[in-house]
Formats: sequence, structure tokens, C-alpha cells
Amino acid sequence: MSISKIVAAALTATVLSSGAAFAADSPWMVRVRAVVVAPDDSAKITPIGGNTHHSNSVIPELDISYFFNEHVSTELVLGVTRHKAKAVGTTLGTVDAGHIWLLPPTLTLQYHFAPDATINPYVGAGVNYTIFFSQSLPASSPLVSVKHGDSFGPALQAGVDIKLQDNMFLNFDVKKVWMNTKATMDAGALGIVKANVDLDPWLFGVGIGKRF
Repeated sequence: MSISKIVAAALTATVLSSGAAFAADSPWMVRVRAVVVAPDDSAKITPIGGNTHHSNSVIPELDISYFFNEHVSTELVLGVTRHKAKAVGTTLGTVDAGHIWLLPPTLTLQYHFAPDATINPYVGAGVNYTIFFSQSLPASSPLVSVKHGDSFGPALQAGVDIKLQDNMFLNFDVKKVWMNTKATMDAGALGIVKANVDLDPWLFGVGIGKRF
């Protein structure tokens, strides 16, 4: 047998064995994280001016990943977050806007740098769609109602999986989500107040992942 045929056979065996090794693992991975959601507010409020402030929140998060190969995967991020909202620095002073719930599913495409190593960093980019719902106002608020439009924007991600066992991982993850909503507030006798709000939260997560 010629050297070229031996090399070709060796390369074929290597590719097949690496494919078989990947196939032996399920392409699915599930992570459960505790996540700090930290909004980075900026807003244009008319006609009263000022800025918005949304409190930080700590939430549970479920993430489902599918691996196309050992380096490339897609991840769906699921969670619900609740924030206390107010407008500050307005001509009316500080306006309490109560609590608001957000459902912000995020889909990212990830690249994993060292899938066979104990420490496997990754980066990701994708899109976020946020549904604003269940705004509750305190009795002391001058607002009669608040409505938010849904948001669609980009998301970036970086993280690391640290192997604990063959199919169990400790995970650290950071995301930046660009989130814009148009809020319409009925202030009763004071009229309608409108705000173009950029929440743009940071999400800092730690959790456990399992490859199935």
C-alpha cells in the first residue's frame, strides 16, 4: 500500500472516530441558572422629562441548547423577570410606576472554543423578544395606567462551562441585551405621558448544565 493511501485511510479513520465520539453524546444540553438582571436605563419622557429607573432582579433561568457539532450550538434562554419601575428627575418629581413583569426569551448562536477540555469558554450572539405584561400600580401613584410595547433587539453572550463529570458542568454566563420599549402612561388630570425607554439589561448567571 502506498504512503498516500495509508495517510488517506488514517485521515478517514480519524474523521469517522471523531464523528462517532460526537454522535455518542446527545446534541442536547440543559442548563439551570440563577441570574441577576441589571437594567441599564435611559429614557426620553415627554412632556415631563426625566429618566426611568428599573430595579435589579434575581431570577431562575432555564436554557436549552442544541449542538450542531462539538463547536457550534444554539441556545434558547427562558425566564420571567419582575422589576420595580419609577420615573426620576421629572417636573413632577419622582413618579412611582409600580412593578412590571417581563418575558424575554432570547435565542443565541454559540461557538465553543475547547469542547474536549475541562474549561470550555464560549461566545454567542443572537436576538431577544421581550413581552411586557402585568403592570401593577400602587395606590399612591399619580398614574392611572401604564402600557408598554413589546421589544425586539440583539443580544451578546460570553460564558464558560467547567466539567464536573462526564455530562455535568458548572456554568458562568454573561449577556447584554438591547431592549427598547415605548411606554404610554395615563396620568389622569395631568394627561398622557409617553416614554421611549431603553432598558438594555446585563444578565449575570451561574448554574449547572447537563448534556443528555
